[in-house]
Amino acid sequence: MTVKLNARAFDHAKKLTEQGRTVLDDRDEWSEHRPSAADENAYLEKHGFNEYARWYLGIDDEMGEETKGRYKFPYGDFERVHRCGVLSAKVRAGQQKYADIENAAEHLHGLLDAKRAGNR
Repeated sequence: MTVKLNARAFDHAKKLTEQGRTVLDDRDEWSEHRPSAADENAYLEKHGFNEYARWYLGIDDEMGEETKGRYKFPYGDFERVHRCGVLSAKVRAGQQKYADIENAAEHLHGLLDAKRAGNR
């Protein structure tokens, strides 16, 4: 399996963060905030794989382009960037030794924490 950084998704996440389209939650909330399979399917049906891909920091280039399995490391709910999703992606990318994805998630984490500190 060859998983690499999805630069389009990283740019999308940075843009959403700049726009304030974020949820500044804690890491352990991702299991509750992560989109369900039904949410993913509904989003795919409405928007297609091109838009779906923008919500995943990793791409497995060994998987078919129009398969959900191609897209790894989700970070949001198809509307907003979730801090818990970014933290989960960072930890999992580190465990799996995907340094480019881990670094991108760390960058997003920094942006989100700066926003979080500004909201206090």
